Amino acid sequence: MKKSILMLSALACLTANAQETYLDGNLLKPELNGTARYVGMGGAMEALGADISTIGTNPAGIGLFRRSTANVTFGLMSQQDAPTIDGTNKTHASFDQAGFVYSTRTSSSSFLNFAFNYSKSRDFNFMLDATGSTNGGGQNLVTVNKGDNGIFDYTSDDLRLTQLDYLYGELMCYDPVDDNTSPWLYYTMDKYNMQHQQSGYIGQYDFNISGNSNNRFYWGITVGIHDVHFNSYSDYLEMNQYNDLINVIDENRITGTGFDVKAGIIFRPVAESPFRIGLSVSSPTWYELKMNNVTSLAYDFIIDNESYKEAMNVEYDQYKYKLYTPWKFGASLGHTIGQELAIGASYEYANYGSTDNRYIDYESYYWADSESSSDTQMNRHTKKTLKGVSTLKLGAEFKPDPAIAVRLGFNYVSPMYQKNGVKPGDIYSVGNAITSTAYTNWEDTYRITAGLGYNIENFNIDLAYQYSTTNGKFTPYYDPCDSRNTPQTVDVSDKRHQLMLTLGYRF
Repeated sequence: MKKSILMLSALACLTANAQETYLDGNLLKPELNGTARYVGMGGAMEALGADISTIGTNPAGIGLFRRSTANVTFGLMSQQDAPTIDGTNKTHASFDQAGFVYSTRTSSSSFLNFAFNYSKSRDFNFMLDATGSTNGGGQNLVTVNKGDNGIFDYTSDDLRLTQLDYLYGELMCYDPVDDNTSPWLYYTMDKYNMQHQQSGYIGQYDFNISGNSNNRFYWGITVGIHDVHFNSYSDYLEMNQYNDLINVIDENRITGTGFDVKAGIIFRPVAESPFRIGLSVSSPTWYELKMNNVTSLAYDFIIDNESYKEAMNVEYDQYKYKLYTPWKFGASLGHTIGQELAIGASYEYANYGSTDNRYIDYESYYWADSESSSDTQMNRHTKKTLKGVSTLKLGAEFKPDPAIAVRLGFNYVSPMYQKNGVKPGDIYSVGNAITSTAYTNWEDTYRITAGLGYNIENFNIDLAYQYSTTNGKFTPYYDPCDSRNTPQTVDVSDKRHQLMLTLGYRF
């Protein structure tokens, strides 16, 4: 096997940066988290209010507090179908929430409240193990087909040249010595195995001012700061009948911050009735992010009874970009019957196809002052791949005794991904150039929740359980040049169990 030393400086000289659609999805995916009371009722408290977790969904919910309060929440998260990968534990402890509300009376029937809350809005911990057939093709054939079809000049800095293309070309697939044949070399593989691990979280810090007027009209405004810590590790292996091996390892770390503004109202249309209607809106989260990436390729072949082994990696350091999420809108209903029963329903909508991936055009010392522009090519792909998501939340709380509460909840979240979505690998964008070829089109999410609460004087203790399930279709790569190079798509799932404990004090 011959190896060429190509004059490829594409990845080193790139200065424009943007994200990639399927990596975006990790930051965009909505989750249910907060206090155990909020989760136990399925999060359907946007019109009922008086729970600190509504600070991030309908800020007017904080306006229903008539006493100051403080809460802290701990939890355990477990992935039911997690594979065993390098001894990684499928269960982990979690610090989910901590916050307080300071309530002040402004008149006999009106209040002005101030609140702060930390919550874990996204838990990235996830493991996947998928095995399937390459159907006579292979990941290295994607690079070969790009070369044979002239998608890019291999010695240029065309952004459709990915790190993986570079590695395959350097080590395996490009041999310009023999002038009588194509310089592109392809090695047939039979099956693949992908082991993927994710970890990290998004911490959300919300600051709120809210109030009510005559216990009929409630309002609130929240400013949120988001703290991103995302880590992923993918170990992709292809094999053939001769026991030849190709191994690709991809590592990503994303860190950064974002901020958003949320506003909401709750009103009782009939003075004599506790029935409430809530409306809310959330601005985009304006993220400023950094990614570190390392892609490694190694092969181990036997050709004509000779052993060929080689390995190489490419690293992209401090890849900076901006990401603006879509607007989110919410409507909710709430009603209480005496002191015994509370029921709520909430609906939220966000069009994730309008997510804005952005280049850094000019980087200021104060990063918030950096100038950026939309990545038109990647945003076109995002619009084709992601879509509007509807979230329906239903919940109820029953108190057989003033000190005891029993809660139930249900969520339905429609799919974020189009069924025919692909990761083509030939988008003219840096976001495409430095990310893995694998992708998963996740389907609907269903959540069932339950909880218990106990009050004693000024203290409360709440427990909650959440089960969520999402199925998806995993594909290791997509060949934009050859529809015959189609690997087997594998069914995967993400089933999670979560236990939560909230301790609270009213003062």
